[in-house]
Amino acid sequence: MKDGFGSEDHGRAVSRDREPAGRRPRQPMAHPTPADARRPSPPRAAEPRPILERLGMAAVALVLGLLFAAVAAAAYVGGELFLAVMAGIGSLMTLWVGALTLVRG
Repeated sequence: MKDGFGSEDHGRAVSRDREPAGRRPRQPMAHPTPADARRPSPPRAAEPRPILERLGMAAVALVLGLLFAAVAAAAYVGGELFLAVMAGIGSLMTLWVGALTLVRG
């Protein structure tokens, strides 16, 4: 009674002293040595995206930012201040990411 729950070999059938028919006893696993460990590959330098791809992603961000701004304006006119603020924040964040896409690549 090592752990306080009865016998120390949980999971084994109590009425049998041998493994079930057709199953082999488990073999202990060998521990890998440091020589066996895979060496990580060195990180490669990230190439900047082509300008056409950056322009396309910035254009998509601009369209989505304008849609968020339209939702913000409509919500403000409709009296939904919370929705207007959230849509305005979404618009600013989307436009910011679009600008970063152009600048950083």
